[in-house]
Amino acid sequence: MLKSFFLRLVVATLALAPLFVYGDDASPAGTAGGWVKYKGNPVIGAENGIMFDIYLLHDQGLYRMWASWRPKRSIVLFESKDGFHFSGPPKVVFGPASTGWEDDINRPDVVKRPDGYHMWYSAQTATSSAIGYATSTDGVNWTRVGIKPVLAPTQPWEKVACICADVMWDKDAKQYRMWYSAGPQAESDAIGYATSPDGITWTKSDKNPIFNGDPGIPWEKERGVGAHVEKLGGWYYMFYIGFHDIGHAQLGIARSRDGVTNWQRLPQNPIIRLGTRGWDNDSCYKPYAIFDGHRWILWYGGRNGSVEQVGVATHAGADLGFPASN
Repeated sequence: MLKSFFLRLVVATLALAPLFVYGDDASPAGTAGGWVKYKGNPVIGAENGIMFDIYLLHDQGLYRMWASWRPKRSIVLFESKDGFHFSGPPKVVFGPASTGWEDDINRPDVVKRPDGYHMWYSAQTATSSAIGYATSTDGVNWTRVGIKPVLAPTQPWEKVACICADVMWDKDAKQYRMWYSAGPQAESDAIGYATSPDGITWTKSDKNPIFNGDPGIPWEKERGVGAHVEKLGGWYYMFYIGFHDIGHAQLGIARSRDGVTNWQRLPQNPIIRLGTRGWDNDSCYKPYAIFDGHRWILWYGGRNGSVEQVGVATHAGADLGFPASN
């Protein structure tokens, strides 16, 4: 009888294993696919209040991180020489406005071009969210472009919120390409795609949404959102958040030849899994990754209870572990 009980317990534990994968931050159990969490995590702590949904550029010899600062409903800037040790306290560089749709400002995305810095940001009221656009000569002092959002919900699948813009400039096509999340106000539930010649006027893809959580994959069955896309070696690599349920999220990677269709998920997903050190035990959020020529560096948000902080993971080499493919 006792033996039968323990056998059932083991079977039940194994059945739950794909849903939540826990492990020590520096061990393979806390990651997969060759990723290793930084032992000094979190790199942005909770001493100044909640920081979330970050974006980085390696710019002028520095890693510059624009982050969402919940207490001020604003975007702040941190800087670091190595990407692991950031200066503080945070400096507010962009905040709310009395435009009727920008009560809360967060989720920045920054592109640097010869004419300066371009930022797409999420702006919210109590009932809706949209994406705005601002420019800067130094990444610190920003000027809004217009008084209306450049991307707002217009399609049924977008419901009431468009957020989490991730933009790159395609010099060959001479256009901006945006991956964004949309859905309910509380938490978006799918990823869309749009293009623009000027960063202001956007055309949404007729294939939207281009990416969803896969209901057949337990760790991301609830939704897949929060895309960050990097192009390398003829592939568009999408780092994204997969939700098992609204309270538990981990990070995965998918790739596509055109950045829109035929996404292939990494078999080792989720790459960044729930930790056990008290800062990312409940969820791992909004990834941002850079390949520096030798390794991938990935920054992400971690949540334990109601506290959100920022950590880092690394991956040696450019090869992310996808099967060989033409």
